[in-house]
Amino acid sequence: MILPIITYPNKQLKTRSKEVVTFDALLHRFLDDMFETMMSSNGIGLAAIQVANPIRALILCIPDEEGNQHKENILEVINPVMHQQKGNVLYQEGCLSVPGFYEDVERYETLTLHYQNRHGEACTLEANELLAIAIQHEIDHLEGKLFIEKLTYNRRKKFEKEYKKALKEKK
Repeated sequence: MILPIITYPNKQLKTRSKEVVTFDALLHRFLDDMFETMMSSNGIGLAAIQVANPIRALILCIPDEEGNQHKENILEVINPVMHQQKGNVLYQEGCLSVPGFYEDVERYETLTLHYQNRHGEACTLEANELLAIAIQHEIDHLEGKLFIEKLTYNRRKKFEKEYKKALKEKK
């Protein structure tokens, strides 16, 4: 089932998500719905809070060299904790909750991620490049933060002006 994605400036996006403690069929169905929602919106990542569920869960599906996303490459991340963040990289990010806007954001280049899978099993992942960037972007959502909050003051003001203009044009 495709879930509605909440968008900026909805205050729910500021909610800090709660730890997942129950790994049951309900969670599995929700993760499946998140995947379907993300794919239908042409995203590569989606945090549970973006579909109005404040739990520490996110999904990622990084495209292959040809730009295709395959369900077998999905990464379901529950209760993530980042460790050993190293280096810096600038990457142009977008967000399903801030549609139509893209900005350069500085992130860690590599990281180690500890998390649980849909069955509650402990997992560890070494991530770099786009995967590391996407993980950080989605974990920010779990903390109630959006990528636009990482912009400099001037770039943030420019974003706010462009966003208000875009909203007026939609009406």
